[in-house]
Amino acid sequence: MPMENFKVVLVANDLLPTPEWVARQLEEKGINFVERLCGSDKEVVEAAADAEVVWVLGGSQVVTADILPLLRRCRAILRTGSGTDNIPVREATLRGILVANTPEAVMHAVAEHTIGLLFAVIRQIVSQDRLVRRGIWNLREAWPNWHLVGQTLGLVGFGRIAQLVARKTRGLEMKIVACDPAVEAMKMAEHGVEKADLEDLLRRSDYVSIHVPLLDRTHHLIGERELRLMRPRAVLINTARGKVIDQPALIRALREGWIAAAGLDVFDREPLGPDHPLCHLDNVVLTPHSAGYSDVFHEQFWRDSVKTLLEMARNGWPIWVVNPEVTPWWKSAIRSELVDESSKNASGPLPT
Repeated sequence: MPMENFKVVLVANDLLPTPEWVARQLEEKGINFVERLCGSDKEVVEAAADAEVVWVLGGSQVVTADILPLLRRCRAILRTGSGTDNIPVREATLRGILVANTPEAVMHAVAEHTIGLLFAVIRQIVSQDRLVRRGIWNLREAWPNWHLVGQTLGLVGFGRIAQLVARKTRGLEMKIVACDPAVEAMKMAEHGVEKADLEDLLRRSDYVSIHVPLLDRTHHLIGERELRLMRPRAVLINTARGKVIDQPALIRALREGWIAAAGLDVFDREPLGPDHPLCHLDNVVLTPHSAGYSDVFHEQFWRDSVKTLLEMARNGWPIWVVNPEVTPWWKSAIRSELVDESSKNASGPLPT
């Protein structure tokens, strides 16, 4: 149900300047758009206490559980991007606040980066480039000691990005298995993927790619036990969230040969310093949490965000919802008003 005087406050944007057309298009639809870049949760309250939507673009952690009661009109939190680990989703759900995101804005780029990291590792592209630049023309120094045909790729998680990875790698003649308790085997089969549990996947896969959100149940999902289940020649790719993997255990695994190599775009703490142990391992390819970026990144981020805001202003429900089980507070408020009115004017029960 749309609201009058719909107000959206962009409280965090640590990625890119806001295009002029964003404010113009929102205001043309009657949305009161305010941009206040906040450095603390206190500043968020000052800026957005009367806003229907609090908008976070980027990884800033300025919207905390403590301030949710003070955001008295908040009906939704929009986190542009796919990850919502910087948003208090559980507490928002309890308060009837929807959490929306824009997962399709970066899904192709992340899937492509995943595949790129896999190739960079197994074809030794980074190491060979460094050698050539140093004047060393010796294949034995960085031998590409893997292949893809007939090998098994394991996808941990089978959401949008993992499904795209499966689709985009179909011509590489690999067997693909995936584990995801939320996805039925029949659905995976439609993508040419076999369903497996995590232990089976880790034991069978030559290449393992992580595609799960960071939640309490996925924190350190891949730890020492899981890494020791993997094959000694296995390669681990992570473009999801750094804390899904126990990073100290991964460093040991790479040093001691539990697994052969890794391609990592995300880390438990970012940015990495030059003295970080991962930066001194030759069997790792590292990128700076850049998987989602591309030449169309800016356009897609802003486009999907504005589209989501317009949809919320129109009918109260975003396009993509992280917590669909929530009972929005405005529905409860409307029902309370109907109950009050019914008790005044009617003797019969309130229709359901």
